[in-house]
Amino acid sequence: YQYAGFCLETQHFPDAMNHDNFPTCLLQPGETYKHTTLFEFNV
Repeated sequence: YQYAGFCLETQHFPDAMNHDNFPTCLLQPGETYKHTTLFEFNV
């Protein structure tokens, strides 16, 4: 595929606001958001 590709997107669980068993995606006042993403590829 000459023009194929892929995308790696880090984000919260899809539809998390509608599922009580998913981690919350809301940031409350006074809370700090910190997120680290690490991709490692070997060929």
